[in-house]
Amino acid sequence: MALETSMVKKYYDRFGAKQNSQGFYEDPAIDRMVEHAGFESAETLFELGGGTGKLAHRLLREYLPGNAVYTGLDVSDTMVRLAAERLAEFGRRAVVMQSAGGAHIPLEDKSVDRVVCAYVLDLLPEIEIARVFSEVRRVLKPGGRFCCVSLGRGTTLGSKVVGGLWAAVYRAAPMLVGGCRPISLSKFMDPGAWSLLCQEVVAPYWIPSEVLVAEPRNT
Repeated sequence: MALETSMVKKYYDRFGAKQNSQGFYEDPAIDRMVEHAGFESAETLFELGGGTGKLAHRLLREYLPGNAVYTGLDVSDTMVRLAAERLAEFGRRAVVMQSAGGAHIPLEDKSVDRVVCAYVLDLLPEIEIARVFSEVRRVLKPGGRFCCVSLGRGTTLGSKVVGGLWAAVYRAAPMLVGGCRPISLSKFMDPGAWSLLCQEVVAPYWIPSEVLVAEPRNT
């Protein structure tokens, strides 16, 4: 069972900038996501669970067009503060807001080019993960993309062992792993509603992460 939002908030309020120390296994998976995201043509970007603003800063500086606007949402007071400080140089192009939790995305229908979600869905209950996919589909413009990374299930012997150990620790004491557990992103993606552009598992140091980039199908 996933941690309650209040517990997640408490953990990440305390964890703060130390989140960036996880880059040794997160960054290679995020790099793969960036390769398939097409950020250079995105004028509007929304990030669910923006953390310290590390990814947003990279995208605004290196990939997004000069007129692109970023909006980030996070449940943690600490993360919102850190992200706002990091993104202050971009002025009105970068807005960081605090979330009360849950899957709702505070955007209008078909209003954004890209939605990014990195190491957030693995914190949520399965019913909320499914709702996130529905919400993302609602807010994406035609041709928009959902760009997602989460802790995943291993595909090699080493990554299966590490993923299994991580899951065991989560079941015994979820706060020890920040409430994150290995999930399968593709399990929540309805193939009739989404067109898959990238789905792979990246496992530096045998820690598996699933990368998923998809476009909503026209209905």
